[in-house]
Amino acid sequence: MIAIRAPYLDIAVLVLGITILLLETFFAKVAKRNFAYAGIFFLTAVLLASFFISPESPTQQTGGFWNFYAADALSIFFKRFTLVTTIVVLVMMVDYADVVRKAADDLASANLGEFFSLPLLTCAGLMYLVSAIDFIFIFVSLELVTISFFVLVSFPRRNPIALEAGIKYLILGALSTAFLVYGITWIFGVTGETNLQRITASFAAGKIDNHAATFGAVLVLVGLGFKIAAVPFQMWVPDVYQGAPTPITAFLSVGSKAAGFVVLLRVLQPFLMLPNMQRLVVLIALLTVVYGNLAALPQNNLKRLLGYSSIAHAGYLLIGVACFDGRAVTFYLVAYLLMTLLSFAILIIVAQHTGEEISGFDGLAKRAPFLAFAMLVAMASLAGLPFTAGFVGKFFIFVSAVAQKQTALVAVGIVTVACGFYYYLKVVRAMYWEPSPNNDTISVSVLSRAIMVLLIIATIWLGVYPQPILNALKH
Repeated sequence: MIAIRAPYLDIAVLVLGITILLLETFFAKVAKRNFAYAGIFFLTAVLLASFFISPESPTQQTGGFWNFYAADALSIFFKRFTLVTTIVVLVMMVDYADVVRKAADDLASANLGEFFSLPLLTCAGLMYLVSAIDFIFIFVSLELVTISFFVLVSFPRRNPIALEAGIKYLILGALSTAFLVYGITWIFGVTGETNLQRITASFAAGKIDNHAATFGAVLVLVGLGFKIAAVPFQMWVPDVYQGAPTPITAFLSVGSKAAGFVVLLRVLQPFLMLPNMQRLVVLIALLTVVYGNLAALPQNNLKRLLGYSSIAHAGYLLIGVACFDGRAVTFYLVAYLLMTLLSFAILIIVAQHTGEEISGFDGLAKRAPFLAFAMLVAMASLAGLPFTAGFVGKFFIFVSAVAQKQTALVAVGIVTVACGFYYYLKVVRAMYWEPSPNNDTISVSVLSRAIMVLLIIATIWLGVYPQPILNALKH
């Protein structure tokens, strides 16, 4: 088998993003969608190449230049996760290109190339982030991701809602970065290290000030809490999700959240031995689950509903983090990827005809039976109905909480799942029970239809047979 080193994948994606950005600048007459198709093709090639990488154990990563970089099974798995997410987002962007062109008028032809290239730079940053085992590298990778999102969120510059979303994301993103850097400073002051493995060794030696270390850890948790949209650091989510271009909302909801949780799992590992740290994570998980579900109940805008829903799912993921069950968190993130990308892919197409309100889905089963069925699968999985990946994901999370005797997390989690049934099934009711306002048919491109079919199959397949994901981190 051909051996490929993990860092080469990240570098290849970074070079691809820069190349497409330069080509867009110097070849203005080339159809901009070609840049998206090129990105999809080359990312698929990188995804296939990732299966030729052999995971390295922690003992193989300690020393030398790459002591800040992990190429273990977890990081390689989430590199593939990030690549799949970016490929699907680029497909969504092709469908969304007409919306961007209309919003920018005559400037759209010059800007679409940037719109298609920036997600590649974001993808590179996310791939670096899931391999980062040093606070300095975590910070640099996080900034590459965050700055790319700053631009993408406010990309429709003539849309005041998008500009408002971009400003809110910029201000709160800068604030979260300040918390993160200040926390890293405290931890470095206490341990004299920024490498997570060496920090773990310092804690094991028992020669550090626990109070100062706890303060630094809390600051880092606050900084990462903004990134994963945990309560009380979630205030940016509804407005940013609603104002950003829909493919970017999907990218924020899935890619950014997944990388944030991988970093959280790595960072919290040495700090959970500190007094009360686990209790703090449990408290944040409880608040996040309750707030996300209750705030989603009255929403009538589907994009905003999915924003509050993402907060609720962050809460369920935090339950897995509090129990430090990496496999449960990993499976839930995969399930979340499938059902969230599927729902946003459908929303992009339907919204161009009837808007983003749930009422715009009235009678969709008659106008576009395939889209209605796909959204039914997505909503069923998000709600946690049996035989879907969402159900199995929640099951593993709750089993983990039961094993750790976290009774409060289990009780609150099960009650809030019932809330989810109400607001997710509102969309199903609109599609199948409400009368259609018109008889216009909605067409779906071949590429988008193929992606949706794959997402539907994967959502149901993992709901019946979850073993492939559970075994993935063993190899």
